[in-house]
Amino acid sequence: MEIKDYILQATENFKFKFNEIQITQLETYYNLLVEWNEKMNLTAITDAQGVVVKHFADSVSVLNYVDFPYNSSIIDVGTGAGFPGVVLKIARPDIKLTLLDSLNKRLVFLQNVLGEINLSADLIHSRAEDGGRDKNLRESFDYAVSRAVANMNVLSEYCLPYVHVGGSFLAFKGRGAESEISAAKSAIKKLGGKIAETYNFALPFDGGERAIVQIQKIAETPNKYPRNAGKIKSSPLK
Repeated sequence: MEIKDYILQATENFKFKFNEIQITQLETYYNLLVEWNEKMNLTAITDAQGVVVKHFADSVSVLNYVDFPYNSSIIDVGTGAGFPGVVLKIARPDIKLTLLDSLNKRLVFLQNVLGEINLSADLIHSRAEDGGRDKNLRESFDYAVSRAVANMNVLSEYCLPYVHVGGSFLAFKGRGAESEISAAKSAIKKLGGKIAETYNFALPFDGGERAIVQIQKIAETPNKYPRNAGKIKSSPLK
C-alpha cells in the first residue's frame, strides 16, 4: 500500500480527518524522516505502516479526546523526531507550536521538515529542566505534550512547569499507565497538577494499547521545581 492508504485506513475511525494537503505534508515528513534517519538516529521504526501507526496516528489520536481551542499554545517537551508536535501542527496549523529538545541536530532536522511542508514553529535547544526554569517559557503554555519515555512523576516534573494555571499537560503513555498514575498522584499535586482524565485506546493495525493522561494545572508550580536532572532521576518526587 501507498503511505496515503495507510494514513486513510489508520485514521478512518478517528474524529479528526486529514485532508489532501495534510496527507501530502505527512508523506513529505515520512520521506525526510527515512532519509535523515540514515545519518542520525531519529527512529527505530522506518516502514510506512509502522511510521503511520506508531508515530502519525498515535500523535493525532489526542484530537479524538481533547479539543484544543483555536490558536492554543502547545510545547512539545523532548520532541525528538517531532512527535507528537509536528503531526499536531499539520493537523491543526492554527496552533502556536514550540518544539523543545536537548539535541540540536534533531532541531536541524525538524527545521528542514517544517520548511519543506511550509509550516512554522519555535524551536528551542534546551534540556527540559532548564527550559522549565526559563522565565520566558515557564507557565507560558496552554498545553504541554510529551511522548518521552519516563515515569509519570518524572515526566510531570519536566513538563508541568511549562503550563499556566488552567492549562493541561498531556502525557502519551503505553500499557501500564494506570499503575504509573496511581504512584504519581502525590508528586503531581506537589507540582500544581491534578489528574483530570485518562484516555485509553488501541492503535490501528494491532499497533498496541495506548493511553493519554491529561493533567490539569490547578496551581502554580513551586519555584524549587523542576530540580536538576540528576536529582529528578535519582530521587523522583513521591
